[in-house]
Amino acid sequence: MRKIIIIAALLLTLTASAQENLQRQAGTLNRVKSFTTVKELPITSVKNQYRSGTCWAYATLGYLESEILRKTGKIYDLCEMFVVNKDYMDCATHYVRMHGYSQISEGGSCDDVLEVIRQHGICPEDAMPAPGSLTGDPLANFKEFFPKLESTVRGIVREDAKAPLPHWQDSVQTVIERYIGCCPETFVYEGKTYTPKSFAEGLGLNLDDYVSLTSFTHHPFNEWFIIEAPYKWRLKPSYNIPINQLIDILDKALDAGYTVAWGGDVTGDFTGTGIALLPESVMPTQDLRQEQWDDWRFTYDHVMLIYGKAIDEQGKPYYMVKNSWGKSGQYNGTWYMSREYMLLNTTYLFLNRHALPKDLFNEMKK
Repeated sequence: MRKIIIIAALLLTLTASAQENLQRQAGTLNRVKSFTTVKELPITSVKNQYRSGTCWAYATLGYLESEILRKTGKIYDLCEMFVVNKDYMDCATHYVRMHGYSQISEGGSCDDVLEVIRQHGICPEDAMPAPGSLTGDPLANFKEFFPKLESTVRGIVREDAKAPLPHWQDSVQTVIERYIGCCPETFVYEGKTYTPKSFAEGLGLNLDDYVSLTSFTHHPFNEWFIIEAPYKWRLKPSYNIPINQLIDILDKALDAGYTVAWGGDVTGDFTGTGIALLPESVMPTQDLRQEQWDDWRFTYDHVMLIYGKAIDEQGKPYYMVKNSWGKSGQYNGTWYMSREYMLLNTTYLFLNRHALPKDLFNEMKK
């Protein structure tokens, strides 16, 4: 009996200790912290993807808007729904060409936006219906839209089909346009008439300037490979380097005046308060990144824009990150992401190749 009592007391002590540790960590994550800005680069306004899985479109267009701002000083509000319209049609086409052995999802990557602009152009925000307006919502809401689109696309490649249904593109495009609108063939911007392609050409961007960097050990370093993630259906490669080198490149890019688009994981210690940091017990390493990627604890599920650096009250370094959830959180749409969080949860960085060290720039061209 005495042993049972001792064991019960020990278990109670351990449970209480674990609860206190969780409460302490939660308190650290949820309390308001103050930050001192070290480096802050110009960006355009915070947007709200609302009830749509389109962070990739909002973040990448926000990134390109910041690139235009850096190069020309001009502020643009580029149209996310134009990109979504074209990209979902491209995704459906890929799905049919793969005979259904692909994925139809709301998610995407920075590569999607770049390819849409390259192939189709882009338009300003007010050249298309406002997000949500065609369904009576205040912002983009894909709760009804995407299941309808998904069922339409999946129905094209039936299990016993010897060929896709005739004119299937029309049925897919009809669903897309019903919920998010038609892409304009021409529009007027600041008194001048454009097509989407001529508008894109006038933005001052060289679409060949942008590259994706990643860091995993299941492929050799210093080589290109396609990240095996469901939302990267375009199969565009990223250049693989050690994680400490990746973060060093991020720091140098920011210091040189370049913002960086970030794709990574926000399912774990990414709080709704506007702070992203790891528990003190977690030490981010190359091996831990790989382990968590392989067992699905670390996924690719969000895209945002890194535009600065800051330190907290103890001098701990953080990155300033523009999110696409409106002005939510404690910092009006900005998230402060710790360096440790960045090391562990970054799937890829998307940035201007001119922000890279010269030796890496040359190595990647081989």
